Amino acid sequence: MAATHAQSFLDRADAGTQLARALNIYRGQHPLVLAIPRGGVPIGRTVADALDGELDVVLVRKLGAPGNPELAIGAIDEQGRVSLNEYAEVAGADETYVQVEAAEQLELIRARRARYRPQGASIDPAGRLVIVIDDGLATGATMQAALAAVRARHPARLVCAVPVAAPRSLAELDGQADDVVCLVAPPGFHAVGQFYHRFPAVSDEEVIRLLASAPSASASGNRTVQSVRLPVDGLMLEGDLTVPAQARGLVIFAHGSGSSRLSPRNRAVAEVLHRGAMATLLFDLLSPMEDSDRRMRFNVSLLAARLGQAVTWARGVPALQALPIGLFGASTGAAAALMVAAEQPEDVAAVVSRGGRPDLAGAVALARVTAPTLLIVGGADTDVITLNRQALAQMNGVTELVLVPRATHLFEEPGALERVAALASGWFKRWLGA
Repeated sequence: MAATHAQSFLDRADAGTQLARALNIYRGQHPLVLAIPRGGVPIGRTVADALDGELDVVLVRKLGAPGNPELAIGAIDEQGRVSLNEYAEVAGADETYVQVEAAEQLELIRARRARYRPQGASIDPAGRLVIVIDDGLATGATMQAALAAVRARHPARLVCAVPVAAPRSLAELDGQADDVVCLVAPPGFHAVGQFYHRFPAVSDEEVIRLLASAPSASASGNRTVQSVRLPVDGLMLEGDLTVPAQARGLVIFAHGSGSSRLSPRNRAVAEVLHRGAMATLLFDLLSPMEDSDRRMRFNVSLLAARLGQAVTWARGVPALQALPIGLFGASTGAAAALMVAAEQPEDVAAVVSRGGRPDLAGAVALARVTAPTLLIVGGADTDVITLNRQALAQMNGVTELVLVPRATHLFEEPGALERVAALASGWFKRWLGA
């Protein structure tokens, strides 16, 4: 997506605000925003806060031409991969020059990483929705290197986003990202700075401050968003806790097999719940090592035990103690949710299953569930419909089965997931507010 009309920005904060609006489709999916230092970091901070995402830097350096360091002949990434422009040799960069220049720039990259993230390594983009941001594209060499570096680490979706770009540089990004968002690509482009009223240099100190700052409640739509670590079975499992102002309940998500707290479908549902004043906790039921073992993914008893411990953990958090708790389970996570509802009836006020396997909870647990339960299944997911109907017959409490017309198991059809989110929101509002 690219606009070509004339446009300028007051400063990087203004550019970030406008860019965040164009990226609003990704809100609720907990994107990882990777900014190119230093100019891209203020914009990245604004975008990450607006989209309820995380911010880190992607470290690449341009390789300057002999005698003209401002002219980029290529770039190098944090792993030492070098990409050269087609005119590098014409600019006088022979093999020896490139090796020396690359070594110098790689040393600077490593020094920056140590400076910017002294507490630990970079955030892993694997399996994440990743948005790579800079304050503009001139030659585009740095952005191309950044995209290649991130792509090599296997993100689920890769997005390039800039406020302004030279048209030719923008065209050269074709195929290097899954989506390219640019607000303005004017034919009279000479330099990035000409499209900003204020374009001061960004210091390393400013980058460090922006990376360390957490999103404010106002930046997150009057809600607090924080990463948490849950002590479970001797492990520390990663989680994301979002608490809107005046929250009326807490919904804890139990993802399905092969998924995680980063499930885009669960996060889309969570975003709708936030608008309804529901707090949410999405956490990894398995450690990365455990998740590599397929048998662990289908160990429903283990998943239920982990989810039960998460419920107990939430009961011990002062800000959450007064909130009634609901469970939202997908696939095998739905069985785990029902098993916890059976074991901890005093803690679980409602359950919603999305494309779930409630049958895996077992007849004994199903018969003991007292929490009002909503089973949502795709109308075209015939096998799972049968399993849900069988489970429904074994339950004694308030239970409903709703079919989403024409939807398949993952609810990928237009409007299907939105229907799931609306049904879940209505159910939790009804029973957590009671």
